[in-house]
Parts: sequence; structure tokens; C-alpha cells
Amino acid sequence: MTDIATHPPPVFILSFRQRDELAELAASAGWQVVAARRAAGAERRFLTSGAAIAVIDARGALAEGRAAAAAIGGAIAANGGALLALVSRGDTTAIADFYDAGATHFLASPFTEAEFLQALRYAGRHAERMAGDWRGSGSTEPLGWRLDVHSRSLLLTPAFARLLGVDEQPRPIALWRRIDPADRRAGMAALRRLSAAHGATAFAHDLPGLGRIVQHLQYDAKTGRIDALVETMGSAPEPASVLRDALIGSQDAAGARRWIDRRLADADGRPLSAMLIALNRFDIINTAYGRAVGDDLLRAAFKRIEEAAGGALAVRLGGSEFLVAIEDSGVRVALVAERIAGELARPFVTGETIAVLGCRIGIAGREPGDTAVSLLRRASEALADARASDSATVRTADAGGEEASIDALAVELHHAIERGEIDILFQPQVSVTTGAIVGVEALARWDHPTLGTIGADMLFAAAARADLEIGLSDHIQRIVLERAAAWPAALRSLRLALNLTAADIARPGFADLFLDRVDSSGFPRGRLTVEIVEGGLIEDLGIAAGLLATLRGAGLRVAIDDFGTGYSSLAYLKSLPLDYLKIDKKLAQDITGTTRDRVVVRGVIDMARSLGLVVIAEGVETQEQLELLAKEGCQIYQGFLRSEPVSVESLVAMMGAS
Repeated sequence: MTDIATHPPPVFILSFRQRDELAELAASAGWQVVAARRAAGAERRFLTSGAAIAVIDARGALAEGRAAAAAIGGAIAANGGALLALVSRGDTTAIADFYDAGATHFLASPFTEAEFLQALRYAGRHAERMAGDWRGSGSTEPLGWRLDVHSRSLLLTPAFARLLGVDEQPRPIALWRRIDPADRRAGMAALRRLSAAHGATAFAHDLPGLGRIVQHLQYDAKTGRIDALVETMGSAPEPASVLRDALIGSQDAAGARRWIDRRLADADGRPLSAMLIALNRFDIINTAYGRAVGDDLLRAAFKRIEEAAGGALAVRLGGSEFLVAIEDSGVRVALVAERIAGELARPFVTGETIAVLGCRIGIAGREPGDTAVSLLRRASEALADARASDSATVRTADAGGEEASIDALAVELHHAIERGEIDILFQPQVSVTTGAIVGVEALARWDHPTLGTIGADMLFAAAARADLEIGLSDHIQRIVLERAAAWPAALRSLRLALNLTAADIARPGFADLFLDRVDSSGFPRGRLTVEIVEGGLIEDLGIAAGLLATLRGAGLRVAIDDFGTGYSSLAYLKSLPLDYLKIDKKLAQDITGTTRDRVVVRGVIDMARSLGLVVIAEGVETQEQLELLAKEGCQIYQGFLRSEPVSVESLVAMMGAS
């Protein structure tokens, strides 16, 4: 007999009026069906079924269907399954409600049997793409049996045999006697309903040791076999409550603390980190625009935090503070914090209001003897340190936490360079006057195989720790110049901006080495700008000035980057041979702040223009910022308002669209 473990893929069907018809139709196409007629307990029944696909038939029962979709939608989203909603033709306007509840596929009546089965197959493919092997809360081993009608031989799945304490091939009468005499009539009636024309049915009964169960029966007339999938109802754990506990969301801060306490109580001592996030300037915006706008911003901020957290527990604690708890430490936590900070730095749009918030983040990692209270207290202290800082967005309670993260990356960096994991993206630089793309800045990214994208700041911090700063800079310069030299005709009018590091500037003979590298690549010197970060020049201004003069005399252009973040800005403007001044993004974004902020930005632009420098504003994210910068005399901008850093292919498409 064929091993019963190789059972057909399961599908959960909830139909208030046509359960048996749909179940039979799906069974005839090879699906193992778990079908229900009542919405009560639908989420739990779906999870315990082990199915990756749910079908909700809301035809003639729209309200009940909506409620069931809302109950099951969270499990679908969490596990990567598919939800097929069936609606009446007159109810198609409700499709948006089902979509919001988590439905992934729709079918409106009237439809043919072939159309229903095709929709079911599409849903199955979607579930496979989203989740691969289904990670539902049901048992990994199916409970069920197979009966060969002709030979009267019975085979139980191993898990079902273990639960009943019987052999995997018992006599059918032995299993029948396990059913209470009062329930045998229902079982016999179900068996009699099975025929070539009616291939699927179900019946419920109590079974000692398992409690209440439903036996979903399918009959294959060709093979003469009856397959039964056993769905436990009474004694099985409550998967719905487990799932809700794991996905606490933004409504239950107390539940989040209980979740943390349980993880801390685990004997295995797995790493756990708590991250507290506080929005900047929220109180000001809430007061200025009203509570409705404030509530919209909080919902939008929480959504961004959830997405950036990548499945970690995320909770709104109250006010404008949030909690993210991650079962990890070190590098991964630092990257999640970086992603969250980046997402919250992007402008929010609610109604006619555009708000730029930003955030501060405090992180604490698990220590021996921790409780949720002590862990969150240390995270709160770290958050307070971040708020007190003039520039730090993230603070870690354990002073060694960030250092350990960078150390871990430093160990891998050498191999990352060899494996070609360092990639380059290009961010457009746009003329304020014409809106045309006139240049790009090359930006390095580390496509880490497990941690995802790592930005330039952490990348170079790791390089400094590994004593690979020069090696990394050389590697990036070669990649950038080779790619730019091979640009298609559509990009050959663009200037290329390439960053030099403080280590580059301090290298003896670097000017000749760099010019040889440029010439060997074939990229024209006249279209290349070297950018020097202001903070990297403070070591020896005389050496920097001599190097830049050499490069400028050889036909390159020179820009000072992140202007306005250091302490010697005026000395740099007076001493260095420059062509461009790039205003730091924080300074550029301040132009929409107070009158004093705008006066400072205006002074910087006026000073640069009076020295004959072209002014480039970084980090421009809103139309209001751009308009105010234009009024003050800024000539070029870059930022998310026009484009994030993109690949060469995307850049070509943008130039074509322009």
C-alpha cells in the first residue's frame, strides 16, 4: 500500500451555504480538503489543518465572510499563505474589504467549476512562492488514515497511530470500536454518502485521548480508497492564541512585556534585544495640525517600523514611543536600527500635510538575570542618552554592543571584497533650475548574504576596524571608474562624484596613483569630481590642500561633502581649492524649520556663492525644502524627492524618461 504520508496538499474551505459542493469539487482535483460551514473557531481550524490555502465563500453571507477573512488574514500574512475569497457579483465592491483583511485572490460568481479550480491552483502557486514549505501552527505530521475498500485493509499515519496507541495497520473494526456508539450512526451515514458522484464529506465525534475531532473523508472511485484527514478540535493546543502572542502588534504593550519575560525565562539563554524608538518633533506637529493628523502619523510610523523590523515583535507603547524586540544581538540589531532610522527620516504625507520627523533609538541587549523591567529600563536609559545627544540617532546601553557589531563585520569584510559583495549605486544630482539630471554620486553598499544591505557608514567603520580602509577605498574606486567608463551613451553627459577618505588623503603619492587609476579606466578626467568629507580633513589641512590642488590642476573638480557638520568649516573654505560645496542633509532640511534655521542656511549658501562655488543640497525630501533652497540660491540638489540611489539600468531609464 502507498505510504499515507504522501498525502495531497491540504486546503481549508469555509462556505456557509455550499460547503459540500466546494469540498467535493476541490477533492476531485486532488486536494485534501478540510471544510467548515460555521465561522466560529475558523482561525484555529485553519491553523491546525496545516493548509497553506484558505477559501472563504462569502456568497450570500457577506458579513460572515468579512469577519472570517479578518480572523484568518493575520495567519495568512504571518505564514505566507493564500486566501481565496468568493463573492457574489453584486458584492464586488466589498473586494477592497477582503483585500484589507488579507485576501490574496478573488473570484466573483457566477463562475464555472473549471474557473474555481484554476483560481485554487493560482492560490496554491502563490502560497508556494511566498512561503515554500508551509510554516503553519499545525502538526508537522498529519493525522489520518486510508482504507482500501476492496481489500478492507487500513493504514494509519504514524502520528495518528502513536496518539491512539495502536499499530499503523490495525483491523478496521479496532478503530471503529474507538468511536462512541452514539456517534457511530453519524460515521456510518458519512461513509454511505461517499460515492463516485459524491466524493467528499465529513463528520464530527468524540474520541478518547483526543477529545472532539472532525474526520474529513474523501473517496477515490478509481482506486477504491477512502482517505481521512483528522482535525483535532478539543484537546489540541490553541494555535490562535499562540499566534496572537507572537504577533502582539501595536495594541498590547503589557502583552509585549509578558512576551519578553517568557523569552528571558528560557533556559537556553538565546540572545534578545529591546529597542525603544521615540519620534522627533511629534509633539510640535501634533499641536500645530491637530490630533487627526497626529494619529495618522503614528499609524504610518508604526507601519514603517514593522516593515523595517522584518518580522520582529513591534509594539506602540504610548505617545510617540515604540518598542521592537528582536531575538538576536550584535550586527543584525544594529542593521534593524539603521533601517528603522532611515525609514522614519523619510517625510510623511497625511492629507495636505508633509511632516519630517526622524527619531532617536535606545537599545539594550539581554544580560544574565534580566527581566522585562530591567531590560527595558536599560533601553530607556540608552534612549535618554540618544535624546540628549546633539547628533547620535542610536545609543546602545551596552557600550560594547556597537563595537561588537562592527568587529563581527570587520572579520567578514576581507572575504566580502573577494566575493564581490561590495556593490555600487548612483544617486542623481539634479539642476534646481531645469530639473535635469546633471550628475551622480557613487555610493557603496555591502550586499551581505544574511544581513541584507549595509550602508557606507557601517561599511567603512568595519573597514577601519579591520585595517582595510585603504583596501576597501581602492576596491570601490576601481569598481566605480570601470562601471562609469562603460556607461551607455545616455549617461555620457553626466558628471561622476567619487568620495575620497581621510586615509586616501594621508597616503604618500596618492595623487599620482589615483590619476593613473582614472586614466587606466578610460573615464574622462573632466567629468570626475572628488568629494572630501569635512570631518576627514581636520588631521592635516596643509596636506589635504596640496593633494586637492594637484587633482584640480589635472582637470578634476573638487567638492567638500557634508558641509556644516564639523568645527572648521570656515577654515576649509578659505584654505582648500574647491569647486562645489555640498550642504549636509540635516542643514538642508532645517530650511523648513525656524527663522533662525533658515538664516543659517542662507548664510552658508551666500558665502559659498560669493566664493564662486556651486552649491549642492543633500537629502532633499520635500517640495517645500526644494522651493526654499531654490529661493536662497542653491543650484543642484540630490535626495529622495527625485530618487534614491539606483543601479545603472535604473539610471538609464530615468534619463530616458527625462
